[in-house]
Amino acid sequence: MPDMHLFEYAVIRVVPRVEREEFINVGVVVYCAAKGFLQTRFDVPVERLRAFPNVPDTDELADRLKAFDQICAGRKVGGPIGQLPIASRFRWLTATRSTVVQTSSVHPGLCADPQQTLDRLYEQLVQ
Repeated sequence: MPDMHLFEYAVIRVVPRVEREEFINVGVVVYCAAKGFLQTRFDVPVERLRAFPNVPDTDELADRLKAFDQICAGRKVGGPIGQLPIASRFRWLTATRSTVVQTSSVHPGLCADPQQTLDRLYEQLVQ
């Protein structure tokens, strides 16, 4: 049996009107400290978003979601937050917000391969 590692994940959501608390799952962010892994996978479902009134501009949403990638990657491309330690970046990404792009609560699990786990969660929770 392969070594299992603790991982944490959150679902990335688009909340077109925060006061209505309606959302669409658009991505997943996975963090595994033992593997030094922090990545996200997302998509902007334009057709599904059109079902909501007052949907934000999809180009703007794509830019906000790309910021998740940049922060996960770290370095200067992720700005000041991207230069924090990996655990701090994950905590910052998953902090509670009242904005159009939010994350779910953080959930733990065990995995052998965090990349496969990210792909599986994306398929289960987003697609």
